[in-house]
Amino acid sequence: MLTEATVEEMFRKIIRDANGSEEVFERAEDLLDEELRPESPLRHRLTTELEELRKLAVKED
Repeated sequence: MLTEATVEEMFRKIIRDANGSEEVFERAEDLLDEELRPESPLRHRLTTELEELRKLAVKED
């Protein structure tokens, strides 16, 4: 299991390269599912952020 700091860094890198691609969003979601406990505050925060980014990507299309 990775540290929370490492997971957040990886998440940011994935999202930065996203361009609104659903495939990239799924990769970020998988990272959170695999590396963070369900009760993790970081997981909750990043999941919420990911949902917001998905909504923005849909609006732009």
